[in-house]
Amino acid sequence: MYKVFFLAITVFFTTCKTTETATKANPIQKNSITQNETINLSTTIEAASIKSNMEFLASDALEGRNTGTVGIEKAAVFIEDFFKKNNVRPYFETYRDSFNLKDIVGYNVVGYVEGHDDALKNEFVILGAHYDHIGTAQEVNGDVIANGANDDASGTVAVMEWAKYFATTKSNKRSILFTLYSAEEMGLKGSEHLAERLKKINLNVYTMINFEMIGVPRAKNQVMSYITGYSKSNMPEKLNEYAGGSVVGYFQKAKQFGLFKRSDNYPFHKAFGIPAHAISTFDFTNFEYYHHVDDESDKMDFKHMTHFINSFIPVIKGITNSASKEIKINNE
Repeated sequence: MYKVFFLAITVFFTTCKTTETATKANPIQKNSITQNETINLSTTIEAASIKSNMEFLASDALEGRNTGTVGIEKAAVFIEDFFKKNNVRPYFETYRDSFNLKDIVGYNVVGYVEGHDDALKNEFVILGAHYDHIGTAQEVNGDVIANGANDDASGTVAVMEWAKYFATTKSNKRSILFTLYSAEEMGLKGSEHLAERLKKINLNVYTMINFEMIGVPRAKNQVMSYITGYSKSNMPEKLNEYAGGSVVGYFQKAKQFGLFKRSDNYPFHKAFGIPAHAISTFDFTNFEYYHHVDDESDKMDFKHMTHFINSFIPVIKGITNSASKEIKINNE
């Protein structure tokens, strides 16, 4: 998760602007999907795979996945091997989108599942998360490794699992890029580089969603997740429509921090002028280990993560299979 003004608030991101039509503090609405509710869809992604991937990415062996380190190299190889095993192709010549930060070499990992519709496959949907973290943090009981399980191995695992699902089912008419960023903790440098690179080749990007800190559930009476930049497009409405219930909602507290611009969705919004938002289940009250050595896999709720990841399959299908580009920027 980005480091900005979080010296006092161990936080993440969310909406930038409120509208009168926004759901007020996200009370449960009709057809809302909450943590304790079972959605009427078959479980296509298994908890065991989610847990296994999380335990590796957040293990001490990766030393906190700081950009430019041996640990993040191990993470990148792990993601690449997962993509290869599950027939997720690289979009570029290799899976890596490399860039330089002074004397540090960073690299995003980019997988690709081509759309199966001749008329729509040249339109791209981007799903993303950052797989880097900060390396080390203040020592607690001899431990200095900031494992970054929730931040953001959780989002990384979600993107990996969706890549596997769509590479297997081939159920997307539009093409999808599955993008995992490094150097997010250095100021969104990885996502900025990839957005600029794709812009230079005039990629026809329809929309982008970033997933940040989805490893723990919200309160039982809240909608499952919230979306940043709630009023900037009709994405919240369309995602809930595709899901058949409210999977995302408005979150009041984050507006005051202007966090729409502080996660990996923003470089794509800036470069392409498209609807590009971030989604999280971290709401300031449900996880106390931001940039902390105890942000470890044993703190994650794998039942919640499995529920979340499977709940978004019909959402992603809705985005990739709609006959027209239904998600649009709002005039503000």
